[in-house]
Amino acid sequence: MNNLVLRTLTGIGFVALLVGSIVYHPVSFAVLFAAVAGLAVWEFGTLVNNHAEASVNRLISTIAAVYLVFAFAAYTSGMQTSEVFIPYLVAIIYLPIAELYLKRPDPLKNWAYAFAAQLYVALPFALLMTLGFISDPLSNTVGYNFLLPLSVFIFLWTSDTGAYCCGSLLHKKFPAKLFERISPNKSWVGSIGGGVLCLVAAAILNAAFPHNMTLLQWMGLGLTVCVVGTWGDLVESMLKRQLGVKDSGTALPGHGGWLDRFDSSLLAIPAAVLYMYTIHFF
Repeated sequence: MNNLVLRTLTGIGFVALLVGSIVYHPVSFAVLFAAVAGLAVWEFGTLVNNHAEASVNRLISTIAAVYLVFAFAAYTSGMQTSEVFIPYLVAIIYLPIAELYLKRPDPLKNWAYAFAAQLYVALPFALLMTLGFISDPLSNTVGYNFLLPLSVFIFLWTSDTGAYCCGSLLHKKFPAKLFERISPNKSWVGSIGGGVLCLVAAAILNAAFPHNMTLLQWMGLGLTVCVVGTWGDLVESMLKRQLGVKDSGTALPGHGGWLDRFDSSLLAIPAAVLYMYTIHFF
């Protein structure tokens, strides 16, 4: 019971902070996800250093991740030109060159995991900035709109809720497993339930914000986030299984680490960006 209460309170606080930061102001939006990117990259480095016999430079990797999010925010908002990415490129160049001089036993592993942290963890949070800062082709200006980045998390949460409810209620009648080798508890019926609930959420968003996208476009975004978010969850489970750990960390009481909390979004955010470009929204 104490664990359930702790998990509930942590979840409520987490959702309140995330929603509030996205809705309140573009600065709070960028600051929140820069902080999350840095914490998640540090956690990723700690994981592979402790369980994969790597020696990733967590400090440089974390600073680079935080900077990348702010660079994307500055660039997509129109405050800075592409030169804002130059310091990040310096960090990316530094990481493999440093391995030449550190004389560690497996420099290739360190280099590979350092780059994985940037691509797998930092880049998705940076790409989220492109959903928040939208250009208006009529006025040729860029404005902040919280709806798209927030909708990604709404779809992820509804997908998780639908999957849990349908899986719990119907798994005995429909026991087929989704990906038993990686996650024995996930079922096809649960995943389908998550997708259906995402379609309901898409209809609600369309009704509440009818001038942003059509109903079909909202539904397409919802299904994209649902399907790819499920893969994101499985990929993080595969990572933990490979490293022999149950949770990625202990930062969030009752919820594990930052990677555990944002596992689905690490693939869902790039997929959402790709989807929006595909339908020529930007």
